[in-house]
Amino acid sequence: MRLIGHLANESYARTMGNYLLVQGIDNQLEFQKDEGWAIWIMDEDNLDRAAKLLEGFRANPADPKYQAEAKAADDIRAKKEKDEEAWRKRLSDRRNLFRPIVGYGLGPMTIVLIIACVVIFILSGFGNNPEKVAALFISEYERGARLPEIRHGQIWRLFTPALIHFNIMHIFFNMLWLRDLGSMIEGRQSSLHFIIIAAAVAALSDLAQYWVSGPIFGGMSGVVYGLLGYIWIRGKTDPASGLFLHRSTVTMMLIWLVLCYTGLLGPVANTAHLAGLLVGAAWGYLSSLRWR
Repeated sequence: MRLIGHLANESYARTMGNYLLVQGIDNQLEFQKDEGWAIWIMDEDNLDRAAKLLEGFRANPADPKYQAEAKAADDIRAKKEKDEEAWRKRLSDRRNLFRPIVGYGLGPMTIVLIIACVVIFILSGFGNNPEKVAALFISEYERGARLPEIRHGQIWRLFTPALIHFNIMHIFFNMLWLRDLGSMIEGRQSSLHFIIIAAAVAALSDLAQYWVSGPIFGGMSGVVYGLLGYIWIRGKTDPASGLFLHRSTVTMMLIWLVLCYTGLLGPVANTAHLAGLLVGAAWGYLSSLRWR
């Protein structure tokens, strides 16, 4: 912020401030006891131009063009105030952003996915008879077959492995995280945005897991890690998005990711976790660029 000069008369100072604002020069007035009304500009790049405009005003402050800008200046201020209010609504208090189902409600598409997972879990005999939902696995053939079902039109197999779960703890924790992360995206952005991200992450993480380990895998955790990566990076690079994860949450999930790779927790779709996290983080970063 730089001072460009003073005007003794308050009315003149406000007229000059309006004129500068309409010319695209953001400014601020301040009364100084010994000098009169100081005119500050917010952007130093406008310093020379603003000084010349002030010099012209001093030469003829009664010029009608200066008075004519007052209405336009009021409209500009009203628009800026409206934009700031919209920004404040998006940037909610971070302390409330990750409390389950408090600030953003339970997203409708999140509910649909949770119900689908629960229904399929029941149909599979609570994970004990996965052959009953064999049509939902990415393929019935090993990697060398190169996904013949999908190549012949069974496109749903790209996404449906995320709906299959093998035990009660598997589905419980995945649904818990899906509820919170999915609802946050639906509440802060839109249901369409959420379902597009979830579908893309599901397909890419499923493909990655298939090429590493074959067709027998399932679970929403790849999508959950994708949502985690998206919210984490989008929140850091675009705080006005309203998305935020506490550092301890991210740390815990990353530690869990590493623990799964150790094999101590049994067979886990580790590649889907990692691929989902990377896809979600990349999506969060790239989607923030236009807002930044």
